[in-house]
Amino acid sequence: MSPRLPANARREQILEVALDVFAAAGFHGASMNDVAEAAGVTKPVLYQHFDSKRELYQALLEEVGNQLLEAIAKATAEATDGKSQTELGFRAYFRWVSDDHDAFKLLFGPGTSSDDEFARVIARITSEAANATAPLIAVDIDESHRRTLAHALVGLAEGASRRLVELGDEFDPDAIAKEVSALAWAGLRAL
Repeated sequence: MSPRLPANARREQILEVALDVFAAAGFHGASMNDVAEAAGVTKPVLYQHFDSKRELYQALLEEVGNQLLEAIAKATAEATDGKSQTELGFRAYFRWVSDDHDAFKLLFGPGTSSDDEFARVIARITSEAANATAPLIAVDIDESHRRTLAHALVGLAEGASRRLVELGDEFDPDAIAKEVSALAWAGLRAL
């Protein structure tokens, strides 16, 4: 059994371990027993923090999604122009994927999209990423079109990441970011 931790630290520890468990077995293949055992806690301790496996999984999706959004926001905050914001945003995204394939698979894997409640969490995260991206598209177009293009840029990063994760090989996130951001920036400049 794990040593006694403050509630917030225990919750974070459970979420960290749950990521590994759910990444390995999927939502339906993993049980609360699996998570409790991997975390070194009893099921009653686990249920003190999460009322159900569904609540735990949803909290994990929110946590992982927020980590991605924070990484991108932090990386782009100091950029001085659209081109550097584009490259820094893609670099943060691909570094996040490179550092944690399991987190990416949790957010964008088939098990998440097939559940309406989980899909809504992913849609919110995608929308927030697009909301952060839209102001970087500095062209004279209506706001709805700008948001569509922002979603396209988010999809570009997700699609490239799916391919990289499926290959299972290590990849240089900075090199991929440079190439994908050059592609995206060329497209944006063409507008």
